[in-house]
Amino acid sequence: MQYTEITVRYGELSTKGKNRRSFIDRLGTNTRNALASFDKLEIKAHRDRMHIRLNGEDYHEVVKLVKKIFGIQNFSPAIKVGRDVEEVKRTAIEIFNEIATDGMTFKINTRRSDHNFEYDTNQLNDILGGTILDNFPQVKVQMKQPDITLRVEVRSDGIYLSYEQIPGAGGLPVGTAGKGLLMLSGGIDSPVAGYLALKRGVDLEMVHFYSPPYTSEQALNKAKELTAKLAPYVGKIRFIQVPFAEIQETVKKDVPAGYLMTIQRRFMLRLCEKIAEQRHALAIFNGESLGQVASQTMESMAAINDVTSMPILRPVVSMDKNDIIKVAEEIDTFNLSIKPYEDCCTVFAPTAPKTKPRIDRSREYESKLDVDGLIERSLAGIKITEITSADHFLNAQEESFAELL
Repeated sequence: MQYTEITVRYGELSTKGKNRRSFIDRLGTNTRNALASFDKLEIKAHRDRMHIRLNGEDYHEVVKLVKKIFGIQNFSPAIKVGRDVEEVKRTAIEIFNEIATDGMTFKINTRRSDHNFEYDTNQLNDILGGTILDNFPQVKVQMKQPDITLRVEVRSDGIYLSYEQIPGAGGLPVGTAGKGLLMLSGGIDSPVAGYLALKRGVDLEMVHFYSPPYTSEQALNKAKELTAKLAPYVGKIRFIQVPFAEIQETVKKDVPAGYLMTIQRRFMLRLCEKIAEQRHALAIFNGESLGQVASQTMESMAAINDVTSMPILRPVVSMDKNDIIKVAEEIDTFNLSIKPYEDCCTVFAPTAPKTKPRIDRSREYESKLDVDGLIERSLAGIKITEITSADHFLNAQEESFAELL
């Protein structure tokens, strides 16, 4: 089937009232960014739906990306023909030649945005329904819940036919819920948290702490590759790499072992808060799941959160590990997340971290450190990269080496 257009229908956007236009505009922008590699596409976001004209681009390749764009409820590939009933009939016959089966039920659903067309919706329904029945005696009409609904839309520039309705990603267009920072490690949980935040419309920038020479370039590239896995949902994502080795060396030298993780994560939050202020972000997201590890108990969260008043949002906080893994597999981050490149959290992890650290003790240990100087030097070394779904950072040789570790 040679499709000429993809007709996109909106989901939650239909409930947005006076803000509907801004949500649709944002979805249009995100769609153009996500499909930027296809030069011939024309994308027009109207109030009731979006039209993606293929102009010869590969439908199957375009659809792979359309399926991942948040804010799309469902979409249909369509065939454009001229404003001629005989041409419409021929095209309908071609479609049913491919899809008709014995006992299949169908109905015709016509819409007219151009009311000057010579036939009204009921007349077109009757004409096309009769054509199908005359040519395909093995099918029958059924108005309620048919196997196939042939949709016919009459517009001023032509008539469009479609029969498939493919589920979209749902959610809200990324950027409609404000900007946030995601603390992205190389593990399973934080990419899933990022995916869930993106689905609710958050414009995320990734913050990754790296500690050369204790962590390798491959570990940094793994985090960038995970970002590229999430990029199709929005088009492009900024990746902020934050040097963290000096802080970890200092904490390991001057803080009791049981509090190493607590103090390190307090520094991470301080840095994220500073970066958020610079980047005009409203909240910090992470992949913490309650009780999963020592730093994710209620007491640990309270001790770590003590350093900032900025909202800390945890999309996977109540999810079981198996549920998180299931989402990771669905979004294709799981196999990458389990590659054994150690990040800064695992390299400097204490053997017996406190599961119930005290806030007063945490403050006491930090009072002996040059907190401001450490933060200032770390911020001075950050690097920001813009990552798209087309970017790759781990080559085949690195991945093969990882499998041997």
